[in-house]
Amino acid sequence: MTTATVPRLTMGADGRLRHRISAGELSNDLAGWIAEDLVAPGHIEASAFERTFVSVVASVDPGWTAFYRNTLDELGRGGAPGGTNAGMAPVHDRAVELAVGSVVELGCCFGFLSLQLVAAGHDVTAVDLSAGTVRLLSRVAPALDLPLHTLTGDATAVPLADASADTVFAVHLLEHLPPALAPVVVGEMLRLARRRVVVAVPYEDEPNPAWGHVRTFDAADLDALGAATGRPYRVEDHHGGWLVVDA
Repeated sequence: MTTATVPRLTMGADGRLRHRISAGELSNDLAGWIAEDLVAPGHIEASAFERTFVSVVASVDPGWTAFYRNTLDELGRGGAPGGTNAGMAPVHDRAVELAVGSVVELGCCFGFLSLQLVAAGHDVTAVDLSAGTVRLLSRVAPALDLPLHTLTGDATAVPLADASADTVFAVHLLEHLPPALAPVVVGEMLRLARRRVVVAVPYEDEPNPAWGHVRTFDAADLDALGAATGRPYRVEDHHGGWLVVDA
């Protein structure tokens, strides 16, 4: 006999969201809980994911600092087994290993990788299309004593000068974009990078709509992207796929 896991998030008969998440456990693992407890059973549409995420965090931690501190702590420890942080921790660790010099991260989202790169000693500019997310990161980073530069911008046309940084990252960004835009983003990354371009993607059989994924990647897709640059490149497998291009 097995005991069913009690969901952390439920939708009441009145249509109101309820949760049992404390400030001490609030972290980016919330993403997985929303996907499992609400999106997968059909309680909310995938399009409501971000709105639901923000409302839960704000209800527990209006300043968002606990959310950020807990997430960075969890990523540093490797994350709880099966959680979102556990899935991303080795990806972020590898990204930090690949970083050289100053960094621009495209599609930074909440900016966890950018903050980890600052902690590792890099000068970082974090770029995201969402102005609200960029404002949040700009406000929280100084409170964490991890100062960085932030910029609202589209990864297909980044408002930065050529050769703006030594390393340019797009970590788990391209799976959110239509296939035709992948080479456009890589081209922008090469324009911005003095030394290295790093792309990381998950390997999935089908795009996961709960995470906003619209396409899948395999090693052959990354190889084609690398070959199209005309630059030296390599493709690696490490908790997903990696394309590293010498700028």
